[in-house]
Amino acid sequence: MSHFYLGIDVAKAKLDCALRLPNGKFRAKVVPNSLEGFTVLSTWLAAQKADSVHVCMEATGIYWEDVAQHLATAGLTVSVINPAQIKAYSASRLTRSKTDTVDAKLIADFCAERQPLAWQARSEAEVALRALVLRLDALQTMRTQESNRLLVAREAVRKDIQQHLDWLDTAINQLIEAINDHIDHHPDLKQQRELLDSIPGIGERTSAIILAFYADTSRFANSRQAAAFAGLDPRQYESGSSIKGKPRLSKVGHAFLRKALYMPAMVTLYKTAWGKQFRSRLAGAGKPNKLIIGAMMRKLIHVAFGVLKSAKPFDSAIHLA
Repeated sequence: MSHFYLGIDVAKAKLDCALRLPNGKFRAKVVPNSLEGFTVLSTWLAAQKADSVHVCMEATGIYWEDVAQHLATAGLTVSVINPAQIKAYSASRLTRSKTDTVDAKLIADFCAERQPLAWQARSEAEVALRALVLRLDALQTMRTQESNRLLVAREAVRKDIQQHLDWLDTAINQLIEAINDHIDHHPDLKQQRELLDSIPGIGERTSAIILAFYADTSRFANSRQAAAFAGLDPRQYESGSSIKGKPRLSKVGHAFLRKALYMPAMVTLYKTAWGKQFRSRLAGAGKPNKLIIGAMMRKLIHVAFGVLKSAKPFDSAIHLA
């Protein structure tokens, strides 16, 4: 069977598609980034007699999620790539031009040469939970911005800002209730939330965020991969005998997860027994506070992944040993 590779450069409104044929030539198609566009894309692939297609796209914001979900559900092999990989691949080929069409072809070539792992379609429950969690974060960010504006606002606009703050407070509370109801109405998610709630330092909102991204533990081979998904894996920088940089977080991963885990890490380090012991051990080894916080953020992912994977609650005896 001949293999076709479809590279998709994802934008908010459109999808630039480059189909690499078995002979190495390309055919291009631009479709809307909508359900109607996905249907047009499927019809076009059928017209090209592309029976075996490996689809590849970058994880650009949230704009890739619907098309990836649609194509994976339709039975196509779909890979979702970190944009940093495509950027490095482009540099290795000395690509000088950058257009949507060029990027789509580049992604198709990357797919053909590197054969990236297949992305797994998420359950509808997980997709909905992630949307609710991200929306809650957006509203809370907006509320912080409005609160800052209120502090320095002119009298002419203070009332309007306060009304917006009141509306945001109501909307935030409604979203929190919607998230809790959503988890309660899905037994698997509810059971997983109870497991996460057993971890000291992880509260209601953090457990919902972890479930939105890690409910399906089969996506990751181990806890290190789970941490790398959030960009919390350590980055070493050494060269020869003279260059030895300080280890840092790679940050090649989901920035939202890193932001969401910062405060839980602080709470765990300073308010829980196992966190205090963790902090004391690293501080005794001469580690700076910033590194300790990052290490705890990574540790929380490791522990949460282990709890979800094993379906066993947090065991304080293990972490206080």
